[in-house]
Amino acid sequence: MKVIYEDNHIIIVSKESGEIVQGDKTGDKPLSETVKEYLKEKYHKPGEVFLGVCHRLDRPVAGLVVFARTSKALARLNRMFAEGEVHKTYWAIVGSEKSEVKSEKYDYTATRTSHFSLLTSHFEKLSHWLVRNEKQNKSYAYDHEVPHSKKAQLEYRVIGQGERYQLLEVKLLTGRHHQIRCQLAKVGMPIRGDLKYGAPRSNPDGSISLFSRRMEFIHPVSKLPIVVEAPVPADNLWQALAPK
Repeated sequence: MKVIYEDNHIIIVSKESGEIVQGDKTGDKPLSETVKEYLKEKYHKPGEVFLGVCHRLDRPVAGLVVFARTSKALARLNRMFAEGEVHKTYWAIVGSEKSEVKSEKYDYTATRTSHFSLLTSHFEKLSHWLVRNEKQNKSYAYDHEVPHSKKAQLEYRVIGQGERYQLLEVKLLTGRHHQIRCQLAKVGMPIRGDLKYGAPRSNPDGSISLFSRRMEFIHPVSKLPIVVEAPVPADNLWQALAPK
């Protein structure tokens, strides 16, 4: 965990892949507890430290997570996240070689090359209808509205190019379950290491190559603009593909 920003009302940290934001059935220590311990020690706080979870980041994903340090900030941040007032930018590494990707019970038959372009400032938009399967902890994307589906939209562009992989910058326009993972896979670009969504192999550390890079929002209390970026992962591939 690396602290990126903090004040009396909020704290923003960059989490490592593998960390869980909030406690779950695994019983593993969550990031929220680590942040509480940090605040308790730094400010010599007696008793329980208040910390509100405003949003989550999937366990195998690294990058920015925002927590509220006061109940006032928590209530306002919850509304801001729900209403799309927190603008999130992600980076994702996907394969670049021409190939056809298929996965059981899912249509991944689009070729990757049909959606790739050279490095460009132009964003491509993806629109799908997503259905979440709670038992599988997985979402399915459709090109048209189906029962129980929610519209999902994102924009992406290619910002890094290697021999075998490309780095995408992704801007979320909606906030759906596994949205980036699901939508990129739907168009034949599963994220590196993401076996659940059709990647051919796992990453050695169990992560997926998706990274919450940047957040922009108006501070819930001070009303000042907040813009933060997480440091690029130290992994050699991230370093090689990241814009210099």
